[in-house]
Amino acid sequence: MQLPKLTLILGGAASGKSSFAEKIVTQTGLPRSYIATAQAFDDEMREKIKQHQIDRGPNWTTSEVPLALPDAIKSQPKGNVILVDCLTLWLTNLILSDANCDTAAQDIFSAINAQNCPIVAVSNEVGHSVIPETSLGRKFQRLQGRLNAQVAAQADLVVMVTAGLPQILKGTLPKETP
Repeated sequence: MQLPKLTLILGGAASGKSSFAEKIVTQTGLPRSYIATAQAFDDEMREKIKQHQIDRGPNWTTSEVPLALPDAIKSQPKGNVILVDCLTLWLTNLILSDANCDTAAQDIFSAINAQNCPIVAVSNEVGHSVIPETSLGRKFQRLQGRLNAQVAAQADLVVMVTAGLPQILKGTLPKETP
């Protein structure tokens, strides 16, 4: 399978988006880089991260990067396919650290454009949810929606995963190579 330059995989929480992203990255047959943005602040998250590592198996070069995502993208080995999981946790980390999210988003696009390999980004779709009760929640939803729209505009392939089922929103999913 030959993926385009930028693929965006969207879905709700526990929708199967990460598993789907890992599957299409693996099907490229290329060496794989996994950029993880999660931070393990509690036992539940540590267990979730551990399970993700077990599920994807050992054949990944993994970088744990809660904030410096553009630098991590730029530093991946040439010839690898890069999986970023996920933009939602990265944005959350930025918001909680009072970073400039608009500047960080532009830095992501510069990093993507600087790489000469396929990049698959995973993100939560927040447009189907209720309006959050708190101002921080509304800020997050607004910024996440804007980031998703910006990435989708630049992506050649956008897939929405619901209940483990992929729906192509933009582009064409490449066929598996024999």
